[in-house]
Amino acid sequence: MKFKRFEEIEAWKLAREMCKLVKQLTEKEKFRQDWDLKNQIKSSSGSAMDCIAEGHERGSNSEFVYFLGIAKGSSGEVRSQAYRA
Repeated sequence: MKFKRFEEIEAWKLAREMCKLVKQLTEKEKFRQDWDLKNQIKSSSGSAMDCIAEGHERGSNSEFVYFLGIAKGSSGEVRSQAYRA
């Protein structure tokens, strides 16, 4: 399937929802107090979303696949950081 816009990609939509959830969770009192973890998990979730968009915008399948791998890694970081939280 060929996507005209990265906003059409289901993985990007899910990454966007993950960012939204991370933002909501990091606004809670106890989470807000851990500045390092809060900033790290927000950065990782944003990276997942942004890498999908960047890979798509690069215009080649090989680069898109490469950036999808980075996005998957960032999602794993979010999961690990959630366990730390």
